[in-house]
Amino acid sequence: MMFRKLVLGTAFLAFAVVVFGAFVRLADAGLGCPDWPGCYGHVAVPQSAEARGIAQLKFPDQPLDNSKAWIEMMHRYLAGTLGLLILAIAVYAWRKRADLQQSPVLPLFLAGLVVLQALLGMWTVTLLLKPAVVSLHLLGGMATLALLCWLALLQYPAPQPVNTGKIRELKFWGWFGLLLLTLQIALGGWVSVNYASLACGGFPLCNGSWVPEMDFASGFHFLRELGMTAEGEPLSRPSLNAIHWAHRLGALIVFCYLALFAIAVVRTQGLQKYGALLLIILCVQVVLGIGNVMLSLPLALAVAHNAAAALLLIAMVVLNFKINRIRE
Repeated sequence: MMFRKLVLGTAFLAFAVVVFGAFVRLADAGLGCPDWPGCYGHVAVPQSAEARGIAQLKFPDQPLDNSKAWIEMMHRYLAGTLGLLILAIAVYAWRKRADLQQSPVLPLFLAGLVVLQALLGMWTVTLLLKPAVVSLHLLGGMATLALLCWLALLQYPAPQPVNTGKIRELKFWGWFGLLLLTLQIALGGWVSVNYASLACGGFPLCNGSWVPEMDFASGFHFLRELGMTAEGEPLSRPSLNAIHWAHRLGALIVFCYLALFAIAVVRTQGLQKYGALLLIILCVQVVLGIGNVMLSLPLALAVAHNAAAALLLIAMVVLNFKINRIRE
């Protein structure tokens, strides 16, 4: 019972960390503290006049913005707490594996993943928001959330219903849908870290055209500096168009696929409510995405769009778990 509560509480915290991480990125607070793990050489944001003066001497080219620094440090505190809880889960799962009657492989893998996440978080700051590192950090956060949700579901054993129809195809479509959603989340992260959210003005057209001028080679070059091409030149408008347009195209594909999948799930006995919930979250996410474009990316709406992406991921994890418990 204690382990179940620990896992469930940690999964909720992981969702909060993912959403708050999106807020940090969208509020442009990722470098609110230019060093790691502290902030301007302190455990917390420097507050006294003396501490702030020392901070400015250490980082003369990076003036202290109190609000952005606190946003960044709050994210670090939350992420640090999440990491400690995951490590506690791994230790407990290993030591009590006989009592739990569960393999400790998933908790141990999560422990390794959270260590990697900490390193990516450090490199995000020390490497000055390199798009590749920030994107991997985002995906690592989503992976942590998904795996914690799966681990939480394992703590609630339920009778395996007997399939009354064709379930094998539904299992395949479920896993494939999760893969598509993951790729779309990666595309969304690439849009965000490259500040391409408003590259395409208007909807459904992009700057007045269905297919605007685009430069995919520069836009999707993985190893480069923030806002720069691989050659060190500033990213052009066609490069940003390509990033944004690819996300829109991906959104259309994922929406159509997951909508059809959700309808199929609604028609499956015992899974109706899960399919309906997936369809609702999917529609809300599309509205939020369009709203962000039409309203020029208000912060609250942009964070909600990221939160809905996390909820979509959770919904797909739950659905795949439930479908794979059905006996063929």
